[in-house]
Amino acid sequence: MTDMIPFIDLQAQRARIKDRMDAAVMKVLDEGRYILGPEVGELEAKLAEFAGMGRALSCANGTDAILIPLMAWGIGRGDAVFVPSFTFAASAEVVVLAGASPVFVDIDPDTYNMSPESLAAAIADVKAKGELTPKAVIAVDLFGQPADYPALEPIAREHGLKLVSDCAQAYGSTLGGKASLNWADALTVSFYPAKPLGAYGDAGAVLCKDDALFDTMKSVRVHGEGASRYEYARIGINSRLDTIQAAILLAKLEVFAEEIQMRQRVADAYNSRLGNAVKTPKVIDGAQSTWAQYTIEVDDRDGFRAHLAEQGVPTAIYYPIPLHLHAPYASYPVAPGGLPVTEAAAGRVVSLPMHPDMPGGDIDRVVAAVTGFRG
Repeated sequence: MTDMIPFIDLQAQRARIKDRMDAAVMKVLDEGRYILGPEVGELEAKLAEFAGMGRALSCANGTDAILIPLMAWGIGRGDAVFVPSFTFAASAEVVVLAGASPVFVDIDPDTYNMSPESLAAAIADVKAKGELTPKAVIAVDLFGQPADYPALEPIAREHGLKLVSDCAQAYGSTLGGKASLNWADALTVSFYPAKPLGAYGDAGAVLCKDDALFDTMKSVRVHGEGASRYEYARIGINSRLDTIQAAILLAKLEVFAEEIQMRQRVADAYNSRLGNAVKTPKVIDGAQSTWAQYTIEVDDRDGFRAHLAEQGVPTAIYYPIPLHLHAPYASYPVAPGGLPVTEAAAGRVVSLPMHPDMPGGDIDRVVAAVTGFRG
C-alpha cells in the first residue's frame, strides 16, 4: 500500500516555529511557576485581543470551558439546555454533569450547525410539556465555521436563554468580521493539540463580555475560591491551566492569523478542484472558517475510504453516531419530529487531510484519489 500522507501534520508546524516555541518553554522551566504563571495572564489578554472583544479565562480543557459558565449561571436539576446531537460528546456531557437535561436539536444540512427552526420548535415543545425549564442554548461552531448566530440569538433572547458558542474547533473564525462572542454570552475554546490553535496537551478557555460572569467563572475554575485562597464562595472545580501550555499557545498565537489563511488556501484548492465528485463544504455567507476539518459527503463511504486508503490518503469521520443515539443520552429529549438531518449526515460525512502546512503534492494526491473514486 502507498505510504500515507499526514491527516494533520503537527510536526511541520513545530519545525516552522521551533525556536520561539523552545524559548517559550525554557523560560517557564527557568522561572519555575508551572501553574497560573505570568504567561497564563498574558495568554488570556491576547486571546481576548485576538477575538476583538470580551475577557478570556483560561482553564484545563475545552470540556471544562463549557461547564464553567453553566455552573456560574447556576444551571442544574430541572433545567433544559439545547444542544446539537451532531457534535463531540463534551457539548452535551457538560449539561448532564451540571445536573441539567440536554435537549437535542437538528442541524442545517449544508453547514452542519444548529438549525434555528429546530431550536425554536424544541424550545416550544419543552415549554408546552412543562417538565423542564429552558435555560440555555449551546451552539456548536462545527468544523471551524460559526453557527448562524444572527438567527439563533433572537430565539434565545425571546425566551430569556443564555447562549453559549461552543467554539472548540473554531476559535479565530468570524461572521461579518466579528467573533461569535458578539452574539453569545460565552465563547468556549479547546486547545486540544489537533485544534487549529492547539497546545501540546489539554487546555481551554472561556471568553465573556460580562465582568460579573467573569468573576464568578474565575471562582468556579479554582475550587470556588472566594475573597481569599482558602475561603470558598461556591462549589467549583479544579481547572487551572499549566503555564507551559500557555507559553506554547502564546508562541502559536503569533502565527495563528497567518495559519488561518494557510488553511483557507488548502480549502480553496479542494473547493476548486474536487468539482462535483463529492458534496463539498458550504460556509455560511460572510464567515471566515478556521477549517478545523474539511468535511465532505459521499454515498458509498466505506468504499470511498477504502479507495483513498489504498492511495495513501487517510480520512476520518466526525461523527459516525449522533449523540442522541448513544446509550447514555438516549433517554434525553429531542426536537419535535426527530433529527432526520443529523442522522442522514452521520452516515455520509467524511473528512479529508487538512492542516496549514499541507504541501501542494499532498493536495494533488488527495484530489486525485477523491476524483478517481468510482463508487
